[in-house]
Amino acid sequence: MARSVPRSTQLAERLAAFQLSDVPPEVVFRAKLILLDTLGAMLAASNQKYSATRILADFTRLLGGRPESSLIGQRLKTSCVNAALFNGTLGYYCDIEPHHVGGILHAPAVMVPTSLAVAEKENVSGRHFLEAIILGIEVACRVSYALNPVALYKRGFHPSAICGAFGAAASAGHLFRLSAAKFAIALGLAMQQASGLLAWASDRTENSRPFNPGLAARNGTTAAYLASLRFGGPPTPFEGKYDAFTAFSGERNPEALLADWGNHYYLPEFAYKLYSSCSFTHPGLDALISLAREHDLKPADVREIVLRFPASGAHMIDNNELKSHCAQYVLPVGLAFGEVMIDDILQDRMRHPEVARLRARTRMVADPELDKGWPERYSSIVEVATADGRRLCRRVDHAKGTMENPLTPEEIHQKYMKLATTVTSAAHAERIADAVRRVQRVEDVRGLAAMLRTLKPATPRRGAKNVSLVSR
Repeated sequence: MARSVPRSTQLAERLAAFQLSDVPPEVVFRAKLILLDTLGAMLAASNQKYSATRILADFTRLLGGRPESSLIGQRLKTSCVNAALFNGTLGYYCDIEPHHVGGILHAPAVMVPTSLAVAEKENVSGRHFLEAIILGIEVACRVSYALNPVALYKRGFHPSAICGAFGAAASAGHLFRLSAAKFAIALGLAMQQASGLLAWASDRTENSRPFNPGLAARNGTTAAYLASLRFGGPPTPFEGKYDAFTAFSGERNPEALLADWGNHYYLPEFAYKLYSSCSFTHPGLDALISLAREHDLKPADVREIVLRFPASGAHMIDNNELKSHCAQYVLPVGLAFGEVMIDDILQDRMRHPEVARLRARTRMVADPELDKGWPERYSSIVEVATADGRRLCRRVDHAKGTMENPLTPEEIHQKYMKLATTVTSAAHAERIADAVRRVQRVEDVRGLAAMLRTLKPATPRRGAKNVSLVSR
């Protein structure tokens, strides 16, 4: 009787056989939008005024290393492993890059930095670079569903970090041109290194939160690099006595690793974020801001804000110590300023008297009725009590930017330009966007890396038009 082939082995074989020609054109198009959006977030995060960026840049300089991969916005190159750590941290710093709603993870924040670091080191084409991003995102999402992201959260693990390490190993392994056997080892070594707890929720510096995707990028890159050098490792991370399911979640859905491979892609399902805060707060922000615009509400007009949210996820945003994950802070800021950006998180807006007042008058209700669609839907109900006695209510099931409530490619480009031009000129930002548009035809990804490393100074734009350079 023939023995069945382990799923780990089957997955490694698929990774080794992956090529862009097998990917539907719509998925490739969406991948370039995700790349552009993530680069915008990373560019904004590269600003030296942010502490994590400044400290990690100093850290990489002190470590030294062969100058093979660029640090975004730092005019510096270092080893591909150190670059993956630095740029991966930038990927999630602004908390405004794409995320997968059901998988509850920020895979592009890991995969774009990983792929950029290794692609530059290996001097590969833009096509090969794009392949690596798509493959890594696919693997991270499948591992998340296999482990069950809700179970990971319950154990205090961060899915973006745990599952991101496996995705990063796939991205880096593709660029190192690993065989199926070496891919299996890379996945095993990624499992051994995978780390990242939700303990950052008590770190008010907001340094350790984005550090998790940086760890995932570094660890996955290290795993694939070692496998390419014939380093040994557990070849079946999803089977055996000490498998990933037992270690991380206590649940096992191994069929998710391979289900409908080559036909179903998770990448087009990613949501684009309009606010620099936990994605759980976004439907509530949409509801509150739309109510304010519709009824011409100013903060002084509001007496109380109530947010009803699925009970299973409420703990992540209910009076959290981190402003980025605190609904009682984020919603008043959104009402006061009409948006929530990274400076609203890293600077304390409680100095604004109405934000401070409403912070004390905003409360959350963990609503089990809203759990019915969780985690594929972050259904939120906002109830506003006004100073003149009105009670306004709005429910939003899908935040703007999600697959069910999408942004257009032009809107994604406008968002990218808004972020990128915080650190570089509009002309330079457009050149980067143009490189992304034609990435499949670029023979050498080092040109894109150089543009990201050496930024032209930002200059005020007068009457500039946001014209999309991303096309099919």
